[in-house]
Amino acid sequence: MLKISNAVELAAWEIDMTAIRAQGAGGQNVNKVSSAIHLKFDIKRSSLPEFYKSQLLSLKDSRITKEGVIVIKAQSHRTQEMNKEEALTRLKTLILDAIKIEKTRRATKPTRNSQRKRVDSKVKHGQTKNLRKKLKY
Repeated sequence: MLKISNAVELAAWEIDMTAIRAQGAGGQNVNKVSSAIHLKFDIKRSSLPEFYKSQLLSLKDSRITKEGVIVIKAQSHRTQEMNKEEALTRLKTLILDAIKIEKTRRATKPTRNSQRKRVDSKVKHGQTKNLRKKLKY
């Protein structure tokens, strides 16, 4: 069972995890041990609330297929248990990031005083630059 929030939990049957062989360079055990984890989670068949499902399906993420299945591959750790934990953590963060609602940005203007200060500092900088040039010659 994976706890997403106080009200939302995912049952074990909703998450399909299979052990596969990890890619990349390895030692003596690399061709014998299946330590990487391949996690699949079907968004449409899950018990998530409709808001969560719609937010996840609207994401433009390469880990979400056209059919609405999240596919996560974890292989950075040596043990299968650590890779399972990492895959579940990635799934949880993906779901939590999808439901965050960003504040809409409102365009603002700088105040008149800040505009005046900016122009004054530019004028002052130009004057000191001219003085240095005159003193050099």
